[in-house]
Amino acid sequence: MTEVKREVFGQMPQEEGGGVVEKFILKSDSVKVEILSLGCIISALEMKGRDGEFSDVVLGFDTLEGYMRKHPFFGTVVGRVANRIAKGRFIVDGKEYQLFLNNGPNSLHGGARGFDKVLWSPQVLPNGICFFRLSPDGEEGYPGDLKVWVTYMLTGGELAINYRAQTSKATPISLTNHAYFNLAGQGSRDIYDHEISIEADSYLPVDDTKIPTGEVAAVQGTGFDLRQPVLLGKHLQKFRLDGFDHNFCLQQAEARRLVAKAHHPPTGRTMEVHSTQPGIQFYTGNNLDGSLKGKGAVTYPRHSAFCLETQNWPDAVNKPHFPNTILRPDEEYNHTTWLVFSAA
Repeated sequence: MTEVKREVFGQMPQEEGGGVVEKFILKSDSVKVEILSLGCIISALEMKGRDGEFSDVVLGFDTLEGYMRKHPFFGTVVGRVANRIAKGRFIVDGKEYQLFLNNGPNSLHGGARGFDKVLWSPQVLPNGICFFRLSPDGEEGYPGDLKVWVTYMLTGGELAINYRAQTSKATPISLTNHAYFNLAGQGSRDIYDHEISIEADSYLPVDDTKIPTGEVAAVQGTGFDLRQPVLLGKHLQKFRLDGFDHNFCLQQAEARRLVAKAHHPPTGRTMEVHSTQPGIQFYTGNNLDGSLKGKGAVTYPRHSAFCLETQNWPDAVNKPHFPNTILRPDEEYNHTTWLVFSAA
């Protein structure tokens, strides 16, 4: 049985609209996860190691002030469209839309004030929490009133995240959670001693602004072949990679499937990612630079965490041969990702 508790985490500043930010604590025998009503943020996730000791394995902040300052989307739900849209422009049904540019020449993770920076309405469930918000027509340049539900359910060592949405006008949508993980424990120096595998035969090469070129490239014989587990530090060295920030193309399927796995041999901690999404962005915290003070006043240097973001392919709205990302009024967007935590 999962225990669900709620408490006040802080008060939003008046210039941000005010409002109370709540923290919801979901606790099973093996996992404890804390989620904020601001941005549906996973602010902490404690799991057992081989020794039975709990450690918090996600990066973040101890106070609301940390999350109110600029940060790299720690633990947030991002949208309407996760990842990048080239030049912040797209055409739907013959009409062009222009989004706010917040990542060089591109729009990233929903724009200047995306889903990560707003308060959501919570509803406590027997084993979890459901957050709701209405994203109004024109918000950040996107068309249509979009109703969005994000549900977190904890069962034993499994955290299920379900994303559901309905729209009044055709709009692109791709939702994900942007948690930063370090299975050695948040605040650990790097992730080089993690083993990573991703069930993908192809990936998307990108230009120098991280927009996919349009090519769908085979991983075979490249540093992007993660179909068998690799020790991350040695792998980056071997292929002279600065890190990963790439979409891996998953087999199209309606059913839940294992898409990625991270294992930390020293502690025995393992995280499996199961999903129904067509892509997963593997990011190795390349832009962390030690300037942010996180939980317990620790700093987060480069490569001190990884993200495995299940989502649609980046810039899909501008690339007709990518999986479709347009939601229409007579349809429902519905995706689930399962994170399974264990130790052995």
